[in-house]
Amino acid sequence: MRTSTKRLENAVTEIKVTFNKKEWDEAKEAATNKLAKSVKVDGFRPGKAPAALVKARISKASILQEATDQILQKNYVAILTKAEVVPVAQPQLSIEEVNEETLKVKISCPVKPEVELGEYKGLEVKKGRATVAKKDIEAQVENYRQQFAELSVKEGNVAKGDTAVIDFEGFVDGKPFEGGKGENYPLEIGSGAFIPGFEDQLIGMGVDKEKEIQVTFPEDYQAKDLAGKEATFKVVVHEIKEKTLPEADDELAKDVNIDGVETLEQLKEHIKKQLKEQKQQDVENKFNEDLFKAIIDSSKVEESDALVEQECEAMLREIEQNLQRQGMTFDLYQQFTGKSKEDVKEDVKDQARDRVKLNAILGAIIEAEKIEVSNEELEKELEEIAKYYQRELDDVKKIFENNMTSIENDLLTRKALNVVKDNLKK
Repeated sequence: MRTSTKRLENAVTEIKVTFNKKEWDEAKEAATNKLAKSVKVDGFRPGKAPAALVKARISKASILQEATDQILQKNYVAILTKAEVVPVAQPQLSIEEVNEETLKVKISCPVKPEVELGEYKGLEVKKGRATVAKKDIEAQVENYRQQFAELSVKEGNVAKGDTAVIDFEGFVDGKPFEGGKGENYPLEIGSGAFIPGFEDQLIGMGVDKEKEIQVTFPEDYQAKDLAGKEATFKVVVHEIKEKTLPEADDELAKDVNIDGVETLEQLKEHIKKQLKEQKQQDVENKFNEDLFKAIIDSSKVEESDALVEQECEAMLREIEQNLQRQGMTFDLYQQFTGKSKEDVKEDVKDQARDRVKLNAILGAIIEAEKIEVSNEELEKELEEIAKYYQRELDDVKKIFENNMTSIENDLLTRKALNVVKDNLKK
């Protein structure tokens, strides 16, 4: 077996393999023997027909195909080892030449992208401060007032803030469309629940009044067959309700029903604490986002279509898992958004590309800094996992006994990030 390697662009190493005559003859013989077991010859019991008669019934194409499969399965690891290639994604194999005398194959292996490591120490990334303004607290109190508001039937005409109970039916090009009809629908005017312009045209209508409303669907509307089209809605108002807001007082605080909250002041303190935690998380997220961008901008990373595609698939799985946690399937998500899985992967491609670059740079930092993970650090990480999930340490160890590499890689990545963080420009 002769091999030759060539580094191509886009983080791919090409391996060309030529099997010698002895290896190829042995593979063909083994393939013939295997195929012969399934050949039926009239007048003979299985496996009892003369070998020459059996072999005559096996096509040369079948033998060459089976021999190719067998010799590649047998030698695949040896080929990669000899070529000193470690694939990071599924290699692509193609047959360059196959006949009675010769087998030549080409294996295109996605490999770790090359990194031209820039200056990762002394990066300038600032972390913001989490502050809660009085207006933020008051806005949340107002949200609670809206949440506990009472609706009562009113006389007169529809005004902004009212809830109009309506029948409606929509038409495009004079024809009704799916999802464009509703009966006794309570629509709060100003909520933005309907197409832009729809709710404003209800203002001034009275009970039992009918009206035709003209609107245009937004260009980015989720139903692509309606996007950008003009529509006419026939609308009837059955009832008008106005909203009465409760006072912002201790009674409102009790209605919110939070443990330990009995007064308006206690409610505001609770809101302040929640908002502070949320804003601190937002600040941390923004800092990490800026840090990752700075790391990516500091170095040059070879493009890798295979790793980007792999990352897109991983992100798609994350989205599907998030949808499942919300009780939604991807099929339902597609109905709402009009986006297929390929559309979603295209949407996240830039983010996936950044993830690939970041991981490659952090890997280069790990090598440059000679970062390692000790057994003590691995043990501590397992203890943290056990504590977080409230499991016994031994149980966690059993779960990860065949996948410790993933935990070690997480620790290495965190250490590399800490090197960058510890050396930010002051």
